[in-house]
Amino acid sequence: MNGASNHQNTILIVDDERDSLRLMSAALEAAGITVLIATSGAAAMNLLVHITPDLILMDAVMPAMDGFETTAAIKKNPHLAHIPIIFMTGLTESEHVVEAFEVGGVDYVRKPANIQELLARVRVHMAQGRAQHASVASLDATGRLMLATDAHGRFLWCSPLAERAIARLAPGWSKEDVALPPQFRTAVQRLLARRTLGAGSVRIEQPLGTVELVLIAQYRESEVLIRLNELNPDEHAAQLKQRLQITDREAEVLLWLSYGKSSGDISDVLSISPRTVQKHLERIFEKLGVETRAAAAAMAIRAIDQ
Repeated sequence: MNGASNHQNTILIVDDERDSLRLMSAALEAAGITVLIATSGAAAMNLLVHITPDLILMDAVMPAMDGFETTAAIKKNPHLAHIPIIFMTGLTESEHVVEAFEVGGVDYVRKPANIQELLARVRVHMAQGRAQHASVASLDATGRLMLATDAHGRFLWCSPLAERAIARLAPGWSKEDVALPPQFRTAVQRLLARRTLGAGSVRIEQPLGTVELVLIAQYRESEVLIRLNELNPDEHAAQLKQRLQITDREAEVLLWLSYGKSSGDISDVLSISPRTVQKHLERIFEKLGVETRAAAAAMAIRAIDQ
């Protein structure tokens, strides 16, 4: 398991050229950035077992394990996948740019690097990388059970609440396992296959419970965001009625809203008109003291999870 870095603004440079390493490390350190160095892909992977930098500068061309292979290995590890990787490539190596993005790079700079341009790109991507990584943890604040895979269904990360939900259906599983349990891998593959058909959800039904997987968005070609809903409508609606002091029908409407359903979906599930759904939502918002669907859903999720 990776240890978190104790440093702020830590960058790992992976490059087998000593002159390039000296130039870039001196410039970065002068800008107040802590620099780690690896002279090969294998050395970088060994170092990443012990420390997680904020950003990686990756040389494209290295002997043995090159920058593309190293980046692919990093992105397969859910503990490292969030780290932004900027590729460094020679002026005559234009074909490397496409490959750099395909394996998960966020940007590239030409060698020899323009130091001011390099620093500007580094600062932007470090800030974006931290914000994205922090957002995963912050999903728990609203009770969201979120799972991310790549476009082929391979596990990337999940929120802690989602980890616990998956483990309830697959006892003993944790995100340390890298791969999803078989029943979830199959469900994700079905979900991704249905994208072109406009079907945005699938269910896993087992004696231990039912989980619905809902396709939320595809942020990049390499990352698909999936929401998990633990479905127990009768029990959850009763909890909402009691804990939020709302009516039976309001509890049902709010429950399906918390499951991520649109007004049209709720109308179909409860066999009521969309206009009636909207009226119930207006009363729910007033009783809960909120103004948006997201805020109401967040309160519902917290109430169920008490």
